[in-house]
Amino acid sequence: MSRLENSFALKKGFTLVELLVVIAIIGMLVGLLLPAVQSAREAARAMQCKNNLHQISLAVDMFHDTQKSFPPARYQPRPGDITAFDCGGKETTWLVRIMPYLEATSMEQRWDYSIPYGDHKERVRTQTLPAFCCPARRSASEAIGIGQLVGTGTVWITLPCGCRIPVAGSAPAIGAVGDYGGNHGDISPGSTGLATDFSNGGNGNGIIISSRANCVNGSPKNWADRIRYSSVTDGLSNTIVTGEMHVPIGKLGESPQDAFIFNGDNVFNMTRLGGPTMPIVKDLRSEGNSLVQWGSWHVGLCQFAFADGSVRAINTSIDTDTLGRFCNRADGQPVSAQD
Repeated sequence: MSRLENSFALKKGFTLVELLVVIAIIGMLVGLLLPAVQSAREAARAMQCKNNLHQISLAVDMFHDTQKSFPPARYQPRPGDITAFDCGGKETTWLVRIMPYLEATSMEQRWDYSIPYGDHKERVRTQTLPAFCCPARRSASEAIGIGQLVGTGTVWITLPCGCRIPVAGSAPAIGAVGDYGGNHGDISPGSTGLATDFSNGGNGNGIIISSRANCVNGSPKNWADRIRYSSVTDGLSNTIVTGEMHVPIGKLGESPQDAFIFNGDNVFNMTRLGGPTMPIVKDLRSEGNSLVQWGSWHVGLCQFAFADGSVRAINTSIDTDTLGRFCNRADGQPVSAQD
């Protein structure tokens, strides 16, 4: 082999320096592309979340068309009420009632609205729908949590938000959890232990509120406090019907921060409040009073479906007065989407 041929043969391979340069360039390109890929994934998750809220709002609308009322968040008597309303409080929630309008009639038929949530079989309590889960947090197959079933002799404690949590005497169990709550209104009815508190039947000023049951022989047969389109005097386009519930990072599947959405024994299991003292949660690890607050894992935004069927992403920095107007169905202070 001639010297020229030998030199040509040697130049056909990479030197170590050239290889390192190529690796460095590839690394830089990956570093530049990775944020774009992550941004695209988050955009896709946010879009799916928006679609979920749209499906839920349409289901609520169809429920109203059929029942001439929005679904009750749950059954809940008022302390000291008359016997005709003095029953219920442990049954299932509004999310079960809208299942037939989400093409899940067979799933809804497994539930009995007149018996406690805990009396249903585990396979019923743990089955949920993809539409109830935000993809930024989990899939439907992952939406199972550990919590408590209220039993005889259960001891309750009351948190600053007016939320009552079962402690001693309750039994551990598993059940479906989820990410979207009904709009129960704002805190203005109170949370001080009175019969007028927001969490008692008929007192919420949102759209999906706790209702007293119509009782027959001590058992709930229907709901008494009905919210209709005509009740939303601030306008359907100005009033939230459902949105993303705050669930702290690191607490997925853990009660009470991530509670059973089909269990009606606590108001924070399937509804949220907004307004003065109840802002949208910014700290994704926040616990405590945030049990009843809206919140999202989409950076800087929380998505809501309004009663007119529209879905909007609202900045988590929205002032609480405006948020309260969006949550209160009849405060006489309508706001626009730009506020």
